Parts: sequence; C-alpha cells; structure tokens
Amino acid sequence: MTGLIGILIALVLLILLVYRGLSVLIAAPLAAALAAAFSGVPVLAALTQLMMPGMGSFIVQFMLLFLLGAIFGKLMEDTGAARVLALSLAERLGPTHTIPAVVLACAVLTYGGVSLFVVAFAVAPLAAELFARAGLPRRLIPATIALGAFTFTMSALPGTPAIQNAIPMPFFGTTAFAAPGLGFLGAAVMLAFGLGWLLWRARSGALADDAEPVAAAPMSRRMRELAQGEGFDIAEARQDGVAPDNLPPIWLAALPILAVVVLNGLFVWLVLPLFDSAFLAEPRWGETTFERVRGVWAIILALTLTIVLIVLTNRSRLPALTDSLSAGAGAAALPLLSTAVLVGFGTVVAALPAFAVVRDAVLGVVPGSPLVSLALSMNVLAGITGSASGGMSIALATMGDDYLARGLAAGIAPEVMHRVASIASGGLDALPQNGAVVTLLSVCRLTHRQAYADIFMVACVGPLLALVVVVLVAA
Repeated sequence: MTGLIGILIALVLLILLVYRGLSVLIAAPLAAALAAAFSGVPVLAALTQLMMPGMGSFIVQFMLLFLLGAIFGKLMEDTGAARVLALSLAERLGPTHTIPAVVLACAVLTYGGVSLFVVAFAVAPLAAELFARAGLPRRLIPATIALGAFTFTMSALPGTPAIQNAIPMPFFGTTAFAAPGLGFLGAAVMLAFGLGWLLWRARSGALADDAEPVAAAPMSRRMRELAQGEGFDIAEARQDGVAPDNLPPIWLAALPILAVVVLNGLFVWLVLPLFDSAFLAEPRWGETTFERVRGVWAIILALTLTIVLIVLTNRSRLPALTDSLSAGAGAAALPLLSTAVLVGFGTVVAALPAFAVVRDAVLGVVPGSPLVSLALSMNVLAGITGSASGGMSIALATMGDDYLARGLAAGIAPEVMHRVASIASGGLDALPQNGAVVTLLSVCRLTHRQAYADIFMVACVGPLLALVVVVLVAA
C-alpha cells in the first residue's frame, strides 16, 4: 500500500513541478526517486539501472525521427516555405473564413512534418493580422492554432510523420498508415467539433468579454502576390532567413509537404518489402522482425530524401546551410530528452512492486475490451505527464505486449490498436502544464486565464469525442 501511495505522490509531484515551470529533466528524476524511496527500492539503483536504460531505449528507437523532423522543420522555416504556405491558404479562403484558413494552414504544415513549435511561431503573426482584419477576438487565436497543429494531424490522419504516430509502430508492427478509415473518421470528428466550437464562440460574442480585443484593421500588402513574395515586411522576411524577393513560389513551398507523405507510402508498400530482411532475426540486429521496423525506416527515408530535396531546390535561400542544419539538430535535443526522461520515469514506476496493482486495474477495465483499457491508460498517462508522446511511451513500454496479446485474442487488428493508441494520446495531453500549450500562449502573448478554456475544448474535448467514436466503430 505504501508503494502505491508513493507512486501517486510521485505523479502529483511531477505534475506540480512541471506546471510550476521546472524542467521535466529535473522533475522526472526527482519524482522517480520519490516513488522508489516509498517502495523501499534503492534510489540510486533505480535512477542509474532503471531510469537511464529506459531513457536510452527510447532515444535509440526514435532519435533519428526527432532529428530529421526538427531539421525538416527548420529548413521549411528558413526557406520561407512555411510562411508562404500559411499566407497562401489564408488568402485563398478569404477574410470571411479566417478561422478555417488558420486551421488549414497549421494542418498542412504539421501533416507535412513541420514541428508544431515552428508552426506556432510562423502562423501566430499571420493569425493576429487576419483576426484583426475580421474583428475576431485575439483570445481565440491559440485555440485556432491548436486545432490545426495539436489534434487531427498529430494523432489521427494516416501517414503523418508526427512522433505520436510513430511510437506505436515498433510495439504493434504497424506503419504510419495504420487503420486509415478510423484515422480519417477521428480526424473528421476532431475538425468538425473544433471548428464548430470556434465559430460558435466567434459568433456568440466572445469579443465582448475579451480582455484585450483587437480592432479591425485593413489587410496589409504582405498578403498579396504570395507566390512572388511581394509585399512582405523586410524585418519579418529576415526572420525567415530569406529576403522578400527570394521567397519560394507556392508550388515549391508545398512540394516538401507532398514529398514526405508520398515517399513514406512508397517506402512502406513498394520499396522496403523488396529487400531481404531475414538478417533482422540475428542477435546483433536486435532479434526483431521487418514489421517492427518497417514504419520507422519508411519515415526516416522519407524525411531524409525530402530534406535533400529542400536543399537542392532552395539552395539560394539557404546561404547559411550549415547553420540551419545545426540549428535544426539542436532543436531536436530538448524534445527528445524531455520525452525520453518521462519514459525513464515510467520505467522506474513499472519496475516497482506496487505497479502490478495499477497495471491489473487498467487492464481489467471493461473486461474483454482491450481498446477501452488502452484508450484509458493513454489518456491518463498523457494527462499526468503533460505529453502525448511521453504518456504513450510509458503505457506501451510497460503494457504494450499485454495490449497486443489481448487485442489479438479479441480479434482486434494491431493496426486498430495503433490508431486508437495514437488518438488516445492526444486527448488529455493538452492540459495546462503541457509544454506546447505554454509555448503557444507565450507566442500569442496571452495567459491561461484568457485563452486556455478554448484550447481545452478543441485540443482535449474534441479528441476525446473522436476517441469515443473511433472505439465504438472499431468495437
């Protein structure tokens, strides 16, 4: 009983420390040490022999994905492609569709592999201008960006290179295109609910209680002639690392987004199956199977070739290519370590005797329905850690084999388990302590009090509703 109380206290401590702004790199080891102490487990041994190997295992599996994804996002930012895409979509939908335009801009960028943090910085200034012109409340900007960047393109749409869609692949032997029908269904529910909520808020007088309303303003010249890059403010263009007269045309800006998705599919279904993979069964290659690595390999190859494509087609827009590549690599370090340290924390907790009680309770939820148990555990752990990828990694690392076995016994395809796990991880992850939420509010210069309620509706309630629909259909 003491051990179980220790786990609960450790989880509460982790939430409080992260919410108060302490780095998860510090908070997670402290929480792990506390849980170990309550269980009578040697604290130093728990940290060095359990937590560190758990972190290392995650880094070994997913470092290349984090690295390549961050470099891809940085190149899209430095070439000006991200800004051109966002502005182009906003212009084509027009001022009367400001909210859908911003959502679509964020969705296109994140589905193509651009980091949600890059998207937030690239789209927030555009959204502020569009909302001002339409007379919409500034407090809705973070929720609008969150809907496009944090929800359906992160966890539901098949083929997305998001890490939340990649983590289940080694556990279930699936690919990024797992259960496409369920993925599109979940994405449609999230998008419909989120847009419905935001448009209702805009129509129902949200502006009246906006602490800092934005007056309507005429559209600036930088919205014109996007393909030729005319009218951009010089200072803003330099932030993208490219001069205003050297921005890529819209077709070139969109090419990498299309390339990532198409190449991913080609490698999954056509190219990689042609190679002899029997060697993977040997001990020096990890004694694994082709199905467990195919999805990760496909994304790695797709991102690598797309990065080369960006460099070759935008060389004049990358005068400091080495700096861009290095900055992208550096940007991958903190998200990778932050997620890995949460996995390490989960490894410690999973090794404690009291965790068996927690595991049996979670697996026993709605006997005979592993999908419900899987969805519940993903949400709880994602909410506790404030991270979709962290919560998912902990759940699958500790109970992934059990879920797979129970799913197969119940006649549930691994692809369905993959999609449910991915969608479930994006439910309660966007609680106030979530790092992406904090960053987004900071970029938009708003507080939790001003804007979080709408973020919660589109990034938590919408995905949870989609999860219920997907589980019901899958069952």
